Amino acid sequence: MNQPAFRRRASGAIPDVIFVILVLNGLAFAGQQFLPGIFDRYLALWALDSLRADFYPWQLLTYGFLHGDIVHLMFNMFMLWMFGRELEVMMGSRRFLTYYLVCVVGAGFVQLIVASLQGGGYATVGASGGVFGLLLAFGMTFPNRMVMLLFPPIPMKAKYMVLLFGLLELYLGFSGATPGIANFAHLGGMLFGFLLLNHWKRGRRR
Repeated sequence: MNQPAFRRRASGAIPDVIFVILVLNGLAFAGQQFLPGIFDRYLALWALDSLRADFYPWQLLTYGFLHGDIVHLMFNMFMLWMFGRELEVMMGSRRFLTYYLVCVVGAGFVQLIVASLQGGGYATVGASGGVFGLLLAFGMTFPNRMVMLLFPPIPMKAKYMVLLFGLLELYLGFSGATPGIANFAHLGGMLFGFLLLNHWKRGRRR
């Protein structure tokens, strides 16, 4: 009886935490349009030595709810829904929220270090760090699940997709081929997600 219910919930309705995250991201994006100065200055993630705005600790979380444009927002929210819905059902809402926020903060922490080394002067926004953390968790939970990439549209197992994205972000980060994209933040989300999943796994063993 429980298994069909699980399949219906995972494939249909939006789980509670994902729904709240979607709404918050939408509201934050609307706020950016009406009060761009306030949202960008106080909620985006600024490097520690930035001359334009001061760094505030809460930016390590709030930057993950802001986005550069509507395409950026829609892509991240689609990925959140696509890879997160089954994970939330399996983890439970509380653990899923913890995992997602740890990935966002971890990605922000890595990006803060990188931006400071690069001289700062720019803001980082986007839920991509949390989304890449979910991507990693999906690949570790369903390693042999076949998924279809968007660009290019090639089917592959989830574990290979995670490896491909990780290597691609690593190359793009060091090569500087995609200026304006926080590739190391994406890797930071995956790193902190991996560390948290392994921490939980060791706890279960004990």
